[in-house]
Formats: sequence, C-alpha cells, structure tokens
Amino acid sequence: MHVDHRPWPLPDGEWTSRQTWHDLLFAHWPVSAAVLRPFVPAALEIQEFNGTSWVGFVPFRMTGVTLRGWPPIPGLSAFPEMNLRLYVEHQGRAGVWFISLDACKRPAVWAARRLYNLPYFFARISARQKRDRVLYDAARALSSPPVEFRGDYGPTGPVYQARRGSIDHFLAERYCLYAQDRRGRITTIEIHHDAWPLQAASWTVDRFTVATAQGIAIQGEPVLHFSKRLDVVFWPLRTA
Repeated sequence: MHVDHRPWPLPDGEWTSRQTWHDLLFAHWPVSAAVLRPFVPAALEIQEFNGTSWVGFVPFRMTGVTLRGWPPIPGLSAFPEMNLRLYVEHQGRAGVWFISLDACKRPAVWAARRLYNLPYFFARISARQKRDRVLYDAARALSSPPVEFRGDYGPTGPVYQARRGSIDHFLAERYCLYAQDRRGRITTIEIHHDAWPLQAASWTVDRFTVATAQGIAIQGEPVLHFSKRLDVVFWPLRTA
C-alpha cells in the first residue's frame, strides 16, 4: 500500500517470501571503489556518494522467515544474521552486493548458497536485548583469519525517514540485491518494505574483524544508524 518512497514500481507478479528484520544496525565506512572492484563483477557499477564508495556492516535478527502462504517453521524461521555489503548499480537500478553473510542456521546457509549462490557462512551468533542496547556476539565457524563481531549497539535519537539525496537515503533505501550465478550471469532479487524507520545510533566494540579478515581495510569511526523493525517481502530470483 505504501510505494511512493520506491525508486521504481513494484515488480510484476506476486511476492513469494517474507521476513521481519529486528534491531538492525547500519555501520558504514568510506572505502575507495578501486579497493572494492575485485569483490564485484565487472557488469556491476560500484556506486559512490560524496566522492567515495561505501562498505556496510549490518548485524540484526530476523523472524517470520517463510514462503508466502506458509506459517513460520519453528526452529528455522527466526535467527540472527550479519552481513558485509557494498552498493552497486545495474541498468540504472541501485542495489546491494554482498561480500558475505553469516547466519547461525545451517539449513538457511545451505539454501541461500544452493538456490541463490549467495556467499553465506555458518556462524555462532548470539543477539540479546539489555534495556535499549543489543548485545551481539558472532564468530564465523572454521574461519581463518577469524571473522568476528562482539559488542553492543542501540539507538540514540528519535525515529525519522531519510531525505532523498542524503547519505542516509543512499545507504539505506535499496530495493533489490544482486548476485552472480554459477554460469557468471548477474541475477537479482527485488524486495519491498516501508521506508526505513531510522534512528541515530552508537556502538561499543570489543572485537570487529568482519571487514579486515576478508581483505577490506577500514579506517575511522563509521556512520551509524539503527532500525527497530521492518517487514519485508521478496520476489523470486531472476536474471538481471
């Protein structure tokens, strides 16, 4: 019912799966597009804002992960996840390219790798609430060097929606993801949700190696945003 915030119309056909995202942190650092180019297929353009491309780290938890018309499956439909991403464009449509995604449900990791060729990894992840903070502890299994995040985060300001043309809008408001299938073709999954309910945020880090362990050097303090909850629907994978 709410589509005015979208950059292009809803896809044809019905959405086929859904999930709800909770207690999500956006942590973003400026990183040169030249540094990120090896992580992205040549067919995708790396986007820039304020003269630089950006790398995002996003820990959160999800519930209600299921297919359209199906009830959530106990034990499989709710779990925390963290991902490392950057921002790309293909044929005029801005989207997300994932460097990695970590989740603590082996069936979800297997399915995402098998069906979508997404770079999912199994990790041991704990995410729990303590007053207005999220205590997050994640470590990828069998990873060398270690891919880990241990710390806490939470909101520090009122809820707002990003203004078009702002850095907040560039980093958050994206309505598709891109991947590459085993034949080398660019694929996409389109999504829909309300405009992001963002808040300013803070975090305290005990250990963070998610970017550097995967070959991306980051410097300085990140740009931080928090979002409490967002309901999301997905369309089927297709060739871009």
